[in-house]
Amino acid sequence: MAIITSQNLGKEYHESEVPVRALKSVSFRAEQSEFTAIVGPSGSGKSTLLHLLGGLDTPTEGTVTIGGVDLGKLSPGELIDFRLYNIGFVFQAFNLIPVLTARENVEFVMLLQKKSKEERRKRSMELLQSVGLSNRADHRPVQISGGEQQRVAVARALASKPKFVLADEPTANLDSRSAENLLDIMVDLNSKLGILFLFSTHDERVIKRARRVVTLLDGEVQEDRRGAP
Repeated sequence: MAIITSQNLGKEYHESEVPVRALKSVSFRAEQSEFTAIVGPSGSGKSTLLHLLGGLDTPTEGTVTIGGVDLGKLSPGELIDFRLYNIGFVFQAFNLIPVLTARENVEFVMLLQKKSKEERRKRSMELLQSVGLSNRADHRPVQISGGEQQRVAVARALASKPKFVLADEPTANLDSRSAENLLDIMVDLNSKLGILFLFSTHDERVIKRARRVVTLLDGEVQEDRRGAP
């Protein structure tokens, strides 16, 4: 069953006198348990597609449906709530709240969901353990490495029990060892939890681990390859 479906998705930007067509009529389906990489050169539309699928941007044309819900029919407030309960995000720049500890960063999403203190504490510690950071629970971002910060971000992305996780260039700011460690953890979580992970990436290490690779060029799908990594 498809969790994400896009039909004839297009995006055009008008930030200058000449409109830029970043995405052209992309139809896409992603199912539960996939570990999928969206790849292509800079400017190919990878991040644009990811942002549209995550409801972070609105398409110029076409539709995005997640779990049967058409994102285009939601009000801005409904869309915020929908993202909160259904989509986990991992960004290139980590985006942790600097004044909060690792545990508090993971708990933050659940706080917005109005979960109880006991539930927040229990789930945040379970998730930090799953990414190998239970011993860093009380450390703030400045007190841990970049690789550890990104692992906290992965734990935070899973805190809401989302339908899927979108990861936009998650290894781009990491050294090789940290990137390999992060990917090993994400592959393991994908396998154990059966949750869809969808990446935009240039990183060959991500591409080698992906079981599906979608290649974009000039805003269009050039190839959609499935198979064991």
